[in-house]
Amino acid sequence: MSNLTGGTKEFIHLLETMADNKLVLGDRLVEVGVSGPNLEATISSVALAQAELGHARLLYNWAFDIKNGGGEKPDIKEQTGKAFQCGVKIDNWITLIAGMDVISHAIDVVLEAISSSGRQELASKLSKMVREEEEHIMFADGWAHLLLRDRGKIPHLFKEAMESARKEAEGWLQEVESNQQLKQERFIPENVQLVGQFRERLRFLEEEGVQVNVG
Repeated sequence: MSNLTGGTKEFIHLLETMADNKLVLGDRLVEVGVSGPNLEATISSVALAQAELGHARLLYNWAFDIKNGGGEKPDIKEQTGKAFQCGVKIDNWITLIAGMDVISHAIDVVLEAISSSGRQELASKLSKMVREEEEHIMFADGWAHLLLRDRGKIPHLFKEAMESARKEAEGWLQEVESNQQLKQERFIPENVQLVGQFRERLRFLEEEGVQVNVG
């Protein structure tokens, strides 16, 4: 990888970060999703898990091809250490939905930024994934609404999980947004506003008491 440009190395790191998060999320959707609150939620979780794992495989393979110029792809069974803690620590339905909602929105704004960078080869590589990500976001957003309007301690616990996950995702998005090497080599647009777009996507949660537009 020593002969790669700085921007290309940063892009590989970006791909692996998204792949790690999708791999972990796919695993948790199966582990926790099988005990979903109803049959529909369980079936949807398993289906979405397969899609997340497929996306992870595509991103890992893309990173591998850039680093090695092609060849036989490795069988990735564990993340490379770049996954968010809000995904790694998912252990129940509340943290699953909070983690999935935040991770899906965060990755989607990055995917859209890459797709709008002006490099057609990047956009075409991601077009199918971007379309499929919409379904994942709809599922997570829908359950976010339900949990925030539930009774007892559930809304409070979900708000805590959501705000913790949001802060972690924003930290990552800020790093990507300020990465000059990615911008100079046109992996993302020069004037991209990832944190602002992410916050705007989560603004629907403000009416339920979740902090969004905060530092």
